[in-house]
Amino acid sequence: MVKRLLLVVVLLLAIFGAVFGWKYHQMQQGMAARKPPPPPVVAVTEVREETWPSHLGAVGSLVAVAGIDVTNEVPGKVSALKFESGAIAKEGQLLIEIDATADRAELEGLLAAQRLARVKFERLAELLPKKSASKADYDEAKALLDVAEAAAEAKRAVIAKKKVLAPFSGRLGIRKVDIGQYLAPGSAIVPLEALHPIYADFSLPERHLAALAVGQRVFVEVQAYPGDTFEGRITALNPGIEAGTRTVKVRAVLDNPQERLRPGMFAEVRVLLAADRRVLTIPDTAITYAPYGDSVFTVVQGEQGLRVQRRQVATGEARQGRVAVASGLASGDRVVSAGQVKLRNDMAVVLDDERAPGERGAPAP
Repeated sequence: MVKRLLLVVVLLLAIFGAVFGWKYHQMQQGMAARKPPPPPVVAVTEVREETWPSHLGAVGSLVAVAGIDVTNEVPGKVSALKFESGAIAKEGQLLIEIDATADRAELEGLLAAQRLARVKFERLAELLPKKSASKADYDEAKALLDVAEAAAEAKRAVIAKKKVLAPFSGRLGIRKVDIGQYLAPGSAIVPLEALHPIYADFSLPERHLAALAVGQRVFVEVQAYPGDTFEGRITALNPGIEAGTRTVKVRAVLDNPQERLRPGMFAEVRVLLAADRRVLTIPDTAITYAPYGDSVFTVVQGEQGLRVQRRQVATGEARQGRVAVASGLASGDRVVSAGQVKLRNDMAVVLDDERAPGERGAPAP
């Protein structure tokens, strides 16, 4: 009985051993047949040394040299409109008339009273040397004449104010009144903006105050005209520093003969400094930005071919798709400019014959 049981155990062990041996053999053949994945293909560029004009960057707004809503000083009903929306107005040009019929009638009555007061005064002036009139009567007549003349002059001023004139030359906006509309004092009639030239107001940190001066050149870009640059010069700096932000407010003036620039536009401003500077630059696509620091993959020649090494870098200013590198790279180093997502440190790579898509339109280094 025992021999029979041992024989069964031996047979079972032999069968299971054969099965496991066959499976192990198949696994070894599969692993031997499996090929490692080919190295990833990446685009590479070199670190370039360039000369960049030194400038200070800021953001600001465009401001009209003079800009107001034209308003009326005296109340009344609009009797005439003398302008078109969007037209150019000259200083002193008549814009609207307010009905002054009642005021003119009152002026006629005041002029009549003035004439009567003058007749009485002149009569007493003739009688005074003859002692036929008292000095008191003469003084009273003189005072009444002055009052009558002042009342007539005040009414003329009211009538003149019912003709609303352009206070300066500029471009009119969209009118806000209609014929027959009653206007209370101070009602907005139409916007008026002087657009040529135009101001650009912006602020810079106080540490740059020593580098700023009246007359410095500035270059302004606006979103309405991408790729276009407008040149101007600094005309004024605030004498004090803003206590809340520790910045100094700066104003530049720009020529605007075609009125392409408009008040309220967001402006990107560059203040040109005297000295240029040499910087190392790489494409912005080569940089991997992360909370713990910026890094790039450099391409180095290893014993078994080209490999990549992750390197931490300190980045600076960015201009036209290239970023200045303050530390971490040297001129001529090769960095991966496209394809970093699939890379790991010390991985083998194959170089692409083409440059990165973002650099193909740029001149070769």
